[in-house]
Amino acid sequence: MSLFSSSPPQARLTLRVLAHLLRYPDAAFRAHTAELQQALRTEAALPTARLAELDALLRHLATQPALDIESEYVELFDRGRRTALHLFEHVHGDSRDRGPAMVDLIQTYEKAGLYLGPDELPDYLPVVLEFASTQPPQQAREFMGEIAHIVRVIFSALAGRQSPYASVLAAVLELAGEKAEAVAVAPEPEMDESWAEPEVFGGCSTEGQAKPNQPQPIHIVRKAPHPSSGEPA
Repeated sequence: MSLFSSSPPQARLTLRVLAHLLRYPDAAFRAHTAELQQALRTEAALPTARLAELDALLRHLATQPALDIESEYVELFDRGRRTALHLFEHVHGDSRDRGPAMVDLIQTYEKAGLYLGPDELPDYLPVVLEFASTQPPQQAREFMGEIAHIVRVIFSALAGRQSPYASVLAAVLELAGEKAEAVAVAPEPEMDESWAEPEVFGGCSTEGQAKPNQPQPIHIVRKAPHPSSGEPA
């Protein structure tokens, strides 16, 4: 099978397995790893070497202590910015552009007759893969090709950590018709830096002023009350 042929393979089951592999590895997931392995082998949408890597990952998740693999998942995907599975976090961060992008993606799903559950975000990679699994092979490949540049960043960060989960992102790239090649990724910020509170008052300084040594405007705004404080707005 030529991976980069003009006619993409049927990968409906494979995409769903990859989506499951990127979700939290709870007991329900671990109870079905053998079925997921069989689905990958039966559909054979991926190269043999990639199937072997995914098979090894599934065995790892099925046989290692639950606490170990669950904490590994949290450390990797919930606490790592470069490995975050919410795609728009890599593109828009917390900017205002993220909201409209979310709406556009939701509308893409709804046009296909699919609706998100109340606890799902549209840019969560497992959700994106499950949507792709419902599309004809050519449309699925084109759709994943549009997000391949983001997937490649996550793949590169996982590969840099030597995580076996990198094989899942590599498989996504291959199904998108892309080569699984790592790119340079900025290092993770230190945890203290990520969670640092801004200084309440840093003293008088000209640092960062547009016009040093000249009077600067001061903007005072009303602090929004905390929802649980009971204070009036």
